Amino acid sequence: MISKKAKYAIKALKVLTEQFGNGPVLISYISAQENIPKKFLEAILLELRNHGILQSQKGKGGGYLLRVEPERVNLAQVVRIIDGPIAPTPCVSLNFYVRCDDCDDEETCTIRPIMERVRDANLSVYERTTLRNLVADPESQRLAG
Repeated sequence: MISKKAKYAIKALKVLTEQFGNGPVLISYISAQENIPKKFLEAILLELRNHGILQSQKGKGGGYLLRVEPERVNLAQVVRIIDGPIAPTPCVSLNFYVRCDDCDDEETCTIRPIMERVRDANLSVYERTTLRNLVADPESQRLAG
């Protein structure tokens, strides 16, 4: 399950994708559009900026905007920035592997292969879903999936 923070990040990025090419978007606008607490949103946007997804502009007419085209950012990137590993157990993580401390032998573990399939299924959806897909026509999303 993704965190509320990751869900808010995705919602905020959807708004920024809808406004892509129109200049910076105010935090207060994003907050109101998606019903995200403003202080929480500020921390999320800062984290996304620090990871190169967003850029910010200060002063009059300032706010946040996407640093890269919406087609080049997928949900796997966003979830990893906000929540860390996508894998359900640390022993099947592609980017954050850690051996499970309660497992004697990964090769004979009966749970690991199932967790790999869960990881792969989730990852497939996250990697195929770009920010552009978030604002695409729902019918075209269904057909593309």
